[in-house]
Amino acid sequence: MGACLGACSLLSCASCLCGSAPCILCSCCPSSPNSTISRLIFTIFLFLGVLVSIIMLSPGVESQLHKLPWVCEEGAGTSIILQGHIDCGSVLGHRAVYRMCFATAAFFFLFTLLMICVRSSRDPRAAIQNGFWFFKFLIFVGITVGAFYIPDGSFSDAWFYFGVAGSFLFTLIQLVLFIDFAHSWNQRWLGKAEECDSRAWYAGLFFFTFLFYVLSIAAVALMFIYYTHPGACYEGKVFISLNLTFCVSVSIVAVLPKVQDAQPNSGLLQASVITLYTMFVTWLALSNVPDQKCNPHLLTHFSNGTAPDGYETHWWDAPSIVGLIVFFLCTLFISLRSSDHPQVNSLMQTEECTPTLEVVQQQQQLTACEGRAFDNEQESVTYSYSFFHFCLMLASLHIMMTLTNWYRPGEARKMISTWTAVWVKICASWAGLLLYLWTLVAPLLLPNRDFS
Repeated sequence: MGACLGACSLLSCASCLCGSAPCILCSCCPSSPNSTISRLIFTIFLFLGVLVSIIMLSPGVESQLHKLPWVCEEGAGTSIILQGHIDCGSVLGHRAVYRMCFATAAFFFLFTLLMICVRSSRDPRAAIQNGFWFFKFLIFVGITVGAFYIPDGSFSDAWFYFGVAGSFLFTLIQLVLFIDFAHSWNQRWLGKAEECDSRAWYAGLFFFTFLFYVLSIAAVALMFIYYTHPGACYEGKVFISLNLTFCVSVSIVAVLPKVQDAQPNSGLLQASVITLYTMFVTWLALSNVPDQKCNPHLLTHFSNGTAPDGYETHWWDAPSIVGLIVFFLCTLFISLRSSDHPQVNSLMQTEECTPTLEVVQQQQQLTACEGRAFDNEQESVTYSYSFFHFCLMLASLHIMMTLTNWYRPGEARKMISTWTAVWVKICASWAGLLLYLWTLVAPLLLPNRDFS
């Protein structure tokens, strides 16, 4: 808890950031709208929870945590020996991550309920959303402290399934963000090409499209090499082959003449991004296969049934690190901008509002004073407060599963890799491909609806 409180104290400067009113002086940041700064500070709360979770998993902290008798002893002082190069200190680290992420998810779930149906900053609840940061920080710390007093019992096992569901949904949200990113990228570069009458922009689009497909093919080859073997690992072979087939299919659909006529901005760039992301999710799924022959990341069993001399864990493997990077990028994407695509704005509950005359006058008044946050939501909010907190709640569950490598606490306090994680990620990749396919064919199947 000392590490938690020490890391949390880094956020104490948040009280100087955009207080309970839009005209509170903020010397820590430039003049910005409340809608952006509030999302950024809430995202800092999330990243703070991630930081504490990472600290709990660090070998130095685990080597101290494993001395706690209520975790490392069973029965009459019998020490527990776990599967793989790992002892009870690591299990405690994972349980600490579960509790830290539970506190973070509970904090954002509270605001999800509190901010339902807030329409503008005139709603009294908007002041809670955009201010009172010191008190929200205290609430966050209080929930965190309380989470560490939750009795062990079946908490970890039950919370695992909440993490599974939340991570599945957040994986789909990540896919939507990647679709939007590729769409905005393609549309912007095509616009530049038409304005400048230059082929360099087309060449750039072709280069990155080709690069993404090459990386996807390389990923398929590496997965067949490292995650399959002749005469074994049939599930992995099926998953890789199916996702490769599906990605080729959606790429072909994206360039069909009828689809191009209905959606001129659709193309291979978006399809290549979706293909690469699908291969990434497939890789994450294969890294959780509970078969040591088919999963080089699985913890090594002991040959003599005894614990190793040193304290060793294998949690920071390549899938976890890459997944953590993708998580940070997608979370920042949620916080910093709205989409240029109306369908994505509708799905993500965000929009770019044109400033009213009142807001423009307010911004002009604030020009002379640097570092003030101004209210740009007096007419209507630029994003759904409730849905934003719901996304951060799902992000908390997703990062919990990422940091613990989707290992489920089992009997005898072992960390067990299960097929549940594999199927959740594979099904998420299929659902994402189906969602992207729907965005391509929906204007053809429903010609009377406006998909512009």
